[in-house]
Formats: sequence, C-alpha cells, structure tokens
Amino acid sequence: MAVVTLTKANFKDTIEKNPFVIVDFWAPWCEPCVDFTPVFEAAANKNPDILFGMVDTEQSPEIAQYFEVSKIPGILVIREQAGIHAQQGEIGAPALDALIDWAREFDMTTVRDYYQKQDSKTK
Repeated sequence: MAVVTLTKANFKDTIEKNPFVIVDFWAPWCEPCVDFTPVFEAAANKNPDILFGMVDTEQSPEIAQYFEVSKIPGILVIREQAGIHAQQGEIGAPALDALIDWAREFDMTTVRDYYQKQDSKTK
C-alpha cells in the first residue's frame, strides 16, 4: 500500500476510518528522516492491512504540536483511534518490524472498555 500524506485536512478522517495507522513525523531538511523514508515505505508494502501516513512537520506543524513531537523522525502507532505507542528518534527496519509486531499483538481491551464507558456516559 502506498504511504499517505497526512495533513490537517485529512488527519482526523484518516484516523477515524482506519483501525490501524502508523504515522511518521518528518521534515525534508532532516537527514535521518529522509533516510528513514525508504524503510517506512518498505514496511507499508509488507503490511497492506495497516495505513502508513507521513506528516511533514514543516507543512503541518499543528499535528506535531498536538502530539507533542519534539524530535524527528517520530513514529506514532494508532489502533482504533487510540495512540498506543510513540517513538521519537531514529529506528531501523528491524526495530520498526518489531514495533509493528508488538502493535499487532497489543491487547486493546482497556482501550475498548474506556470507549464503552465514555459511550455509556453520553447516552
């Protein structure tokens, strides 16, 4: 699957419509970010069931600020609209693969229980 460019205009919709999203925060002037892009794209190709998106922190600083990204490259793993892991700084392909495996196995019970309680409060 191709990597999606995430912006203020499509970020929320992307998270709401996709159960598993991995976001790469980057900037074109950041050499480690640019070096990481092929690793991220390869992971996207190996995991077509996950939406992979990239946020250019120069073009969409409000997204990076919202998620308190202070160092790039940065990875945010989102499942069922919940951020379950944030990773700032460089990682290689083996670490990204391990992170994806971990995220696949992450027990979402607590998150689902929280959502259910929130829903019952609004009814």
